[in-house]
Amino acid sequence: MLLQLCQLPELSPNRRAFPLVGELLAKSELLRVKVQKQYGVTVIDCGVQVVGGWEAGLLFAAVCLGGLAQVTLHWLDFSGLRWPAVEVITDHPFRACMASQYAGWPIKNGELVAMGSGPGRAIIHKGSLFETSGYEDQSETAIICLESEELPSEAVVQDILEECHCEPTNLYILVAPTASQVGSVQIAARALETGLSKLMGLGYKLEKIVSGWGICPIAPVACDKLSALGRTNDALLYGSTVLYNLRDEEGLEALVKQVPSCSSIEYGRSFAEVYKEYGDFYDIDPLLFSPAEVWLCNLNSGCSYHAGSLRPDILRSSFGLETNL
Repeated sequence: MLLQLCQLPELSPNRRAFPLVGELLAKSELLRVKVQKQYGVTVIDCGVQVVGGWEAGLLFAAVCLGGLAQVTLHWLDFSGLRWPAVEVITDHPFRACMASQYAGWPIKNGELVAMGSGPGRAIIHKGSLFETSGYEDQSETAIICLESEELPSEAVVQDILEECHCEPTNLYILVAPTASQVGSVQIAARALETGLSKLMGLGYKLEKIVSGWGICPIAPVACDKLSALGRTNDALLYGSTVLYNLRDEEGLEALVKQVPSCSSIEYGRSFAEVYKEYGDFYDIDPLLFSPAEVWLCNLNSGCSYHAGSLRPDILRSSFGLETNL
């Protein structure tokens, strides 16, 4: 059954994200990002050769979500650990999180693989996600977000242009490494998307989900990519909470127990430890890639269902925090 997603221009992820890109362009020095033309397209470096920062991270995350979510920063208490967090609220969870933010496009960039996400994915509409939904964004402007330690090569730029079927002047590429301020913020902003991905993997029909609200601690910037992968994933697996409003019949009490990261046999171990053992993301138990805590609120029955819990002990260790914090 295809998701009923009408192609309304005002809900186009690329069109809604473009003013946010414009803000990055207009305030590049203030936001500590660097704008440059590469092979005819606009590339915005948010942390490869520049420092970036909190505000740039917020804009990067909001662009990834196709301008269809509210993204804000907060201090929050994570079961005794008070730490900065990013909050995401959306009334368009599929468009924002799955059709746009979901990092489902591995892009070969020299010797590295950059993960592509952002509104441009809704133009390319490759993979089972779009085959199932039938959704496609009609936009002349394409915006791609790359999680990468290097700026895109000419070959990468040409591949993206061909996939997006747009003119070079209409393509905008945002780049941020995992080990950067922007990287930490934008990954923490993926808690809602992580939960939706888990639900989709469990066979749940995402069209039943009306809205979503998520919050996640922002991992402190690590000194290298592997350490950053560990910290940012631990923030999601052991620190994030998500809530979905949905319309459904019964069965949610059993479903909610399958969604949090505690449903995995690897639960309780730091992500760095797990990754070191397996050496490849795709060999790790897929049930692990989940929020720490999940609420499912049924708008039909008025009942809410909860599973999972926060693990500040793992966060403290992963983040390298002193025990007296």
